Formats: sequence, structure tokens, C-alpha cells
Amino acid sequence: MCFSATASFIAGTALSVVGVATLRKAETRTELPFAMIPLLFGIQQLIEGVIWLTFSYEAPLLKQTMTYLYSGFSHVLWPIYVPLAMGILEAVRWRKRAFFAFEVAGVAVGLYLLYFIVTRPVVAEVIGRNIVYTSPHFYGLVVISFYLAATCVSCFFSSHGFVRLFGVLALLAFIAAYLFSALALISVWCFFAAILSLLIYMHLRFRNLGGFQKKLRFRQPSSALP
Repeated sequence: MCFSATASFIAGTALSVVGVATLRKAETRTELPFAMIPLLFGIQQLIEGVIWLTFSYEAPLLKQTMTYLYSGFSHVLWPIYVPLAMGILEAVRWRKRAFFAFEVAGVAVGLYLLYFIVTRPVVAEVIGRNIVYTSPHFYGLVVISFYLAATCVSCFFSSHGFVRLFGVLALLAFIAAYLFSALALISVWCFFAAILSLLIYMHLRFRNLGGFQKKLRFRQPSSALP
């Protein structure tokens, strides 16, 4: 997260707590990968909290280790994991096929970025009040297009309203983060996306509400004359 170690640790802790609660709401195995997302975001924010601390205390090895770990989340995990988790959650056949196509795009961009993380240095530095991660790679427009397709646009094909809402808001958050600070895009957007992952808890908490309300309507006794 941007701004400070304290903010990152607070966000990471809160998301981890919500993440555990979200996992407890999962009723089937197909919901577990989807329910893991808030907890994974919480871990990522805690990692960035440690990176913040390394700027105040001399710990170059810890800083580099945490930077690579954070980049593994932001560059590799999310484009591969999001369409996979959404696809496993989905029950409609044609939608599952759509998620498979997005998974191919996510794996392609994730492995591409992993190659550059492994072969080139990843540097984290504070510019202004944000952490800026520098990881050189080529074909930026193509890469970001595949990345957004896997992490945001894929959600548009879900049959679940909260998932579609997450995709729309995550895409808007990307635009807002870019306008806020193009240099710190990775850190700022990951923070916004982490907060939006609370929608996953909302989905699992209220997924049966509509059906429950319908049952109530059907169970209501019809009025009868005395």
C-alpha cells in the first residue's frame, strides 16, 4: 500500500481477518480459491509494510527479498489466479470456457513478467509518499492489456453480480491509480484492488439471500376468508 508502513500493516491485518472470515463462508470446494483472494491481498499488504520498514532501517537483503515477493504477487500471481478462481467458481458452461480463454492470457502475461523478474533487477524506492517498483520489460501496452483482461475484464463474464461489480470497480481503480500516480501505479492499484476484494466476502455472505427471499414469498399463506 502507499503512504506508510502503519497504513500497510493496518490494511494487511484487516484484510487477513476478513480473509479468514471469507474462507469460513465458503460452502463448497469450488468456492475456496475465490474465497482465498482477500487473505492473499492481506498477505501482500503485510509484505509491503515490511518493505516500508526497510527504508527506515538498513536491511538490504530483507528489502530485496520482500520486493521480489511482492512483485510475485502483483506481476505473476494475480493475472494467473483471478481467472482461475473465477472459472472454478462458475457453473455455466459457456462462461467457464470464457474464463479458460482469460486464463490462457493470464498465464501468458504472468510467465512473461516472471521471466523479467528473474532475469532483471526489481527495485523498490520511495518517491513522494509512495513506493515505486521498477521492473523493466518490453511491449508495455500489450502486457497491460493482457493483464487487465485477465484480472478485470474476465470478471464481466461471471454469472455472479458481486464478481462483475468487482471487475468493473477494479478496472476503474486502475484508471484512478494511473491518474493519481503513474509511477506508483503498482502499489496504489494493488491497495485499491485489495479493498475491493471485500466484495468477495459480500458475495459469499449474501449469495443465498435472493433465493431465501423467494422461498419466503412462496411460503407465505394465502389469505382466506374467516
